Amino acid sequence: MQGDRRKSILCPHCSKLISVAEHKCPHCGISRPGARWKNIPITRGLLQGDQLIKTIIYANVGMYLISLLMNPTRMGLSANPFMFLSPSNGALLLLGSTGTIPIDQGHRWWTLVSANYLHGGILHIVFNMIALYQIGPLVLREYGANRLIGLYTLGGVFGFLVSYFAGVRLTLGASAAVCSLIGASLYYGKSRGGTYGQAIYKQISGWVLMLFIFGFMVPGINNWGHGGGIVGGIILGYLLGYHERTRENLFHKSLGHPVFCLL
Repeated sequence: MQGDRRKSILCPHCSKLISVAEHKCPHCGISRPGARWKNIPITRGLLQGDQLIKTIIYANVGMYLISLLMNPTRMGLSANPFMFLSPSNGALLLLGSTGTIPIDQGHRWWTLVSANYLHGGILHIVFNMIALYQIGPLVLREYGANRLIGLYTLGGVFGFLVSYFAGVRLTLGASAAVCSLIGASLYYGKSRGGTYGQAIYKQISGWVLMLFIFGFMVPGINNWGHGGGIVGGIILGYLLGYHERTRENLFHKSLGHPVFCLL
């Protein structure tokens, strides 16, 4: 009786009943839905719906609060909105901001990952998390949870690596990772084609244009990280691939209005 019950499971991503032997969920396209690590309580919760995106946002907010609390007496209270509630440079260096200084002087290559979860001010993190909240559902829907994690992490690393070779001394923020999701969405729209794909590609292209106009208008933004993240997302989107869906599943809600993200 127990063996019979185990022949069917709820997909850890879309929660629909499927066979445990499925190589890919026929409903949402997630690969190996019956894998044990995808069906323990912690990972099942992360893979369901928008919870993964919320978890990434919580991680960013948590690291921002920690960076503020590490040295509250040095917290930035500048009248400049971009510097308001900014953590101290020492706290950000300790937690893992990246660039030529941490990598060349401290050999801290791991900061290419950690810097994706650090922010230099309240507006910095607010803009980035709004962008992630808007672009994340599209990437989650078309690439799946596993690929979204790869796109966010590896794309962020690629963006910061580009800015490192460009000579950026100190940098941080989720923008490189978010721009990787934007790049993957660009690739998806162009590759998918059709009415839906063209609409995605056109809208995301507008985001990219506004992002770079904003980047050159506001001083201190790491455009190398933005550009590297977008290119990395396009490459990863090609390498990882996206879900193949039937035509009736291609008509979704609009992505909303373009937003800006800082780095």
